[in-house]
Amino acid sequence: MPSFDVVSRVDMAEVENALNNTRKAILQRFDFKGAKAELTFDQKEKKIHVVAEDGGKMEAIKEMFWSAASKRGLAFKAFKYEDALPGAGGTVKRDITVREGLEMDLAKSIVKLVKETGLKVQASIQGDEIRVTAKKIDDLQAVMAMLRGADVEAPLQFVNMKS
Repeated sequence: MPSFDVVSRVDMAEVENALNNTRKAILQRFDFKGAKAELTFDQKEKKIHVVAEDGGKMEAIKEMFWSAASKRGLAFKAFKYEDALPGAGGTVKRDITVREGLEMDLAKSIVKLVKETGLKVQASIQGDEIRVTAKKIDDLQAVMAMLRGADVEAPLQFVNMKS
């Protein structure tokens, strides 16, 4: 029976490259000369820790990172920006979580979207992936098109297509 998997994956090497490009851009900007600006990446927790001198510089770092990430082919939905918090010495800090894998709530909403299409397909949650099966490949392609157009809070990829 034809099937495919819906996943949400992020290339961590590209995240690291985007961070390196952001660090280089910070060093080259005149308004950051002598200012405190720090970006660290914890790959185990999949979090980026950002420390800046003030809120304006925090927003500038966010824009530079997003620009570098988009050039590396990373989707904006792959990052969850938490609120900026005051830090020590008048600094501002923020954590950015890298979303990888489908969380249970999101997976359930995707399965619900698939079932609402009315097509003869089955969707089942398998860990942090969703497997969609059907008798016709055309139904699977219709589900893919619907999910591409849906406003889902994580970037989706379709892998492991079997006919």
